[in-house]
Amino acid sequence: MIQKRANPDHPILEVLQTRWSPRAFADRPVEPDKLKRVLEAARWAASSFNEQPWSFIVATKEQPDEYAKLLACLIEWNQTWAKTAPVLLVTVAKLTFSRNGNKNGMAKHDIGLAVGNLTVQATAEGLYLHQMAGIEPDKVRATYGVPEGYDPLTAIALGYLGDPAVLPADMQAMESAPMVRKPLSQFVFTGRWGEASPVVQ
Repeated sequence: MIQKRANPDHPILEVLQTRWSPRAFADRPVEPDKLKRVLEAARWAASSFNEQPWSFIVATKEQPDEYAKLLACLIEWNQTWAKTAPVLLVTVAKLTFSRNGNKNGMAKHDIGLAVGNLTVQATAEGLYLHQMAGIEPDKVRATYGVPEGYDPLTAIALGYLGDPAVLPADMQAMESAPMVRKPLSQFVFTGRWGEASPVVQ
């Protein structure tokens, strides 16, 4: 197994340093209580007007038919590796506010917050996850009867860290690539766009 760790310029929480996105997962189920805690963490995310515009479609390998159904909603390239994960999820955003029917421009942002909570909790539980943009939204709609006004957004593979040897060679190389991030000076500005803030200098 490959273990990765962030090398931050400033101290951050241990759980954030050890989070990364593998494609190889162990053939080990996620305990039901752990999965509930991971989803509970998402439940308590902040959202605009407390709308909580997120939904999660979940399938585990303990339900093979449901798992195959959800796996088929991923693009083919993602299916080749995501099938090693014991848990798959698809995120769905409600695009309007329940209180007045107006467009909720923050819905996708708020799903990001919920998945952020989910990610931190999963990492704290010794789990790993990999988020994917590569899904077939129309297939998700047709398969699960997702109503109008809701957008399938992303998928998540979740489980315990596995052996990269189960992956195709090109993906094995991705698995071992170092974790790299832009420096703060490239995205924290003051004064005008593109000028690094003195806060980060």
